Amino acid sequence: MNESMHKYMKVGLIHFMAYPSTMKGDGPIAETIGKIAKDDYFDAVEITWIKDAQVRQQVKKMLDTAGMTVAYGGQPRLLTTGSNINDLDEAKRKDAVNLLKESIDEAYEMGAVGFAFLSGKYEEDKKEEAYAALLKSTKELCAYAKSKGNLRIVHEIFDYDVDKKSLIGPAALAKRYAEDMRRECDNFGLMIDLSHLPLTRETAREAILPIKDYLVHAHMGNAVASNPSFDAYGDAHPRFGFPNSANDVPQLLDYLKVLMEIGFLNTENPPIVSFEVKPWGDEDSDLVVANAKRALNKAWAQL
Repeated sequence: MNESMHKYMKVGLIHFMAYPSTMKGDGPIAETIGKIAKDDYFDAVEITWIKDAQVRQQVKKMLDTAGMTVAYGGQPRLLTTGSNINDLDEAKRKDAVNLLKESIDEAYEMGAVGFAFLSGKYEEDKKEEAYAALLKSTKELCAYAKSKGNLRIVHEIFDYDVDKKSLIGPAALAKRYAEDMRRECDNFGLMIDLSHLPLTRETAREAILPIKDYLVHAHMGNAVASNPSFDAYGDAHPRFGFPNSANDVPQLLDYLKVLMEIGFLNTENPPIVSFEVKPWGDEDSDLVVANAKRALNKAWAQL
């Protein structure tokens, strides 16, 4: 496509994946976010918890100065603490929700426009009970966010039987979940991630079309899904073209085509579409980010 991609989407980067030493809320957060903020390829950045209040303010000022759109990922707080918002133990479910409420407060503090999370593990014979718990938790999060402003609550669809083993997806269940949520919560939406499609064994069309009316956010990335013995197998988000991986420029192009076809990519209200890429082994984070930018440039040129 000859037109700029920035007319159709806010190109973003998930900071805590590209620079994983920051995922637990500490480490070189300001330094690495500064790299992203100075790069005008990116219109948006996705951040997670920042434990130090002074660092939070430093980062907020940096992102305000750079004019970046900010989204907040609550996933690391759940994953690094083993918390599950569809836990059938009510006390543990409440603890997980309270953890995310703290994150919603931080998202507001940082000026984020959206707040993302994921559902937790489940037992197949108690799937409906877990689903009911998920609905209960999500409604609490949506109500809490709405009481404080206009932050959008976004559920990211993950694999259900490979790595994270989250309750939501696949696409059919994600659609049911979104339908149930939207009956009461207009500030709820779904996030699709190209990285997860090989793990849910769905094509871009199969994964996106059923949920197109609820889709508010998208990620771009890669996965190794063919053999558990391969490096980066599972939900590891390796760079595009990683050995034995599923996604490179052709798959990214197909993904963008479907997102364009359904009107998700648009010029009136461009959505955030972020890279979710992570260095593997001793790979350099900046080189992995450069790889992602080149892959998108090539895919967009063919769109």
